[in-house]
Amino acid sequence: MDAAAGAPPRGFPEAEFAQRTEKAQAAMAEAGLDALLLTTEPEVRYFSGFLTQFWQSPTRPWFLVVPAKGKPVAVIPTIGADCMARSWIDDIRTWSSPQPDDDGGSLLAQALTELAGKTGRIGLAKGKETQLRMPLADFERLTWSLPGMVFEDATAILRNLRMVKSEREIAKIAYVCDVVSGAFEAAPQLFAAGQSDIEVFRSFKIECLKRGVDDVSYLVGGAGQGGYGDIISPPSGRTLREGDVLILDTGCLFDGYFCDFDRNFAIGRADESARRAYDVVWRATEAGLQAARPGVTCAELFAAMQGVLEGGGAKGNDVGRLGHGLGMQLTEWPSNTPWDRTVLEPGMVLTLEPGMTFAEGKVMVHEENIVVREEGPELLTRRAPPELPVI
Repeated sequence: MDAAAGAPPRGFPEAEFAQRTEKAQAAMAEAGLDALLLTTEPEVRYFSGFLTQFWQSPTRPWFLVVPAKGKPVAVIPTIGADCMARSWIDDIRTWSSPQPDDDGGSLLAQALTELAGKTGRIGLAKGKETQLRMPLADFERLTWSLPGMVFEDATAILRNLRMVKSEREIAKIAYVCDVVSGAFEAAPQLFAAGQSDIEVFRSFKIECLKRGVDDVSYLVGGAGQGGYGDIISPPSGRTLREGDVLILDTGCLFDGYFCDFDRNFAIGRADESARRAYDVVWRATEAGLQAARPGVTCAELFAAMQGVLEGGGAKGNDVGRLGHGLGMQLTEWPSNTPWDRTVLEPGMVLTLEPGMTFAEGKVMVHEENIVVREEGPELLTRRAPPELPVI
């Protein structure tokens, strides 16, 4: 088959990055910020289009500065100059890295002074689910070298921008969800009793790649007689046996955007307790689909799913949330929890992920990916069957 059939265009037009930047600058003006300092892969990519797996190396820091007016400025190691030059960014300032004595710090200080002034207020992500991704000692030296500047928390600005996706972003997520849905539907040809879980993981990854994903960067799961417990460990070499329940949970990528969903399978047969648990989490997902409307909070979305789980005899759920945001990262803000009062808006992409303990040491988890629309949720994944599939 043609792996690229139906795939949306890669990348984004410059107008998309210009719009993102203008929205950020409007929020910066309201907050009184003179610049944003971005240091992590998704933040840099969101404003520039700079897409590379080189971020997997922790050796070099990378910086992007969004000024109060005009286009962002890249301050990056020379090794990334050609790749960044293919983005919409014009002003690319480089240094030879790694450089232990000054790994871009002085060049970044110059850029911040030029773009924000010596007494500028610089926005930086400091909140939950953020990271600095530069040596703390280097950041301390940067702040010491800029005594008139103030570094303030810009987490809310960045979070609010990225939570609502453009139609081009949604198309990429929808495509990878559809491709992986097809891979899951091929399960009867991929999995069988007698396979090791190592073979299960490997065959599923290969199937996803054949069908058109760019990478299978996240794949976890588990299997056990009548149900599973641990679902985040790597495969151990355990052999699938008749009566096992298998779960695979994957985050595959297309053009830098993730899907994140799972599917459950019984091997040979399924006992009644596993069938009942599957029915409960499937119906909890249905409740989430009914509740996911603009104006509803994530806490209310959680309550809709949790009510079905409790009514179905759930003995507990220690995971802490029943889904989350999705996009350039496998998990993004917000979280479907009792305490998250984030209000759903059209264009938000979320996972619905109800899970429950249904017997001692046995859990059942189900997950779908949706985008919130004015008229209600749109499924991006192909809905799992209402009864536990038996292979």
